[in-house]
Amino acid sequence: MQLRIKRWLTGPYITVSLIAICVVIYGLMTLMGGSNNLGVLIEFGAKYNPLIQQGQWWRFLTPTFLHIGIEHLVLNMVTLYFLGYQIEALFGHWRFLTIFLLSGIGGNLASFAFNPNALSAGASTAIFGLFGAFLMLGESFWENPYIRQMTKTFLLFIGLNLVMGFFSPGTDLAGHFGGLAAGFFAGYIVGAPKIGQISFIKRIIAVIVIILMMIGLYYYGGTL
Repeated sequence: MQLRIKRWLTGPYITVSLIAICVVIYGLMTLMGGSNNLGVLIEFGAKYNPLIQQGQWWRFLTPTFLHIGIEHLVLNMVTLYFLGYQIEALFGHWRFLTIFLLSGIGGNLASFAFNPNALSAGASTAIFGLFGAFLMLGESFWENPYIRQMTKTFLLFIGLNLVMGFFSPGTDLAGHFGGLAAGFFAGYIVGAPKIGQISFIKRIIAVIVIILMMIGLYYYGGTL
């Protein structure tokens, strides 16, 4: 029993927990009328600008845990598992969770600002943020062979996903770009002590940038 607990605590338990939350919420949405039902999506907290402008600010976070259709859920959860497994190991559990949540918020703020007419949901904003956090590692620890190789791989993967997004109707590219940027700066903020030290100046700059970015996106979206 103790060995199982130790394995759980040292494994990617935040990643697994996030996946479990998304799956449970998807199941509840299905029972309530289906994840493709606009009313159900709004009820569960999808990004919907008119309600955000009425003060429902939690909709900058809750869409991260909602998915529209089983294909959307499966694709995001498979990506989250394999990517989260690596990022959680590199950053540590709570730093990983912080990056995930900040990326989700940043992505939904970008969607609020640049995709105001769309009702949107999905963990892809936060997943792109995890890619962004790894790019931060690439910038900071390029001399590390593993980090360098994985950064090149992720850059290719990010590029392919963004190109595919341009040709896929309904893809919230603003959310993806916003999540990517938020994750990049969040990576500097939380640091990665398992790999090395991030300079204090870089971390302070990242705090300022991410705050200004989120405030700017919120006010820009509120003027539309």
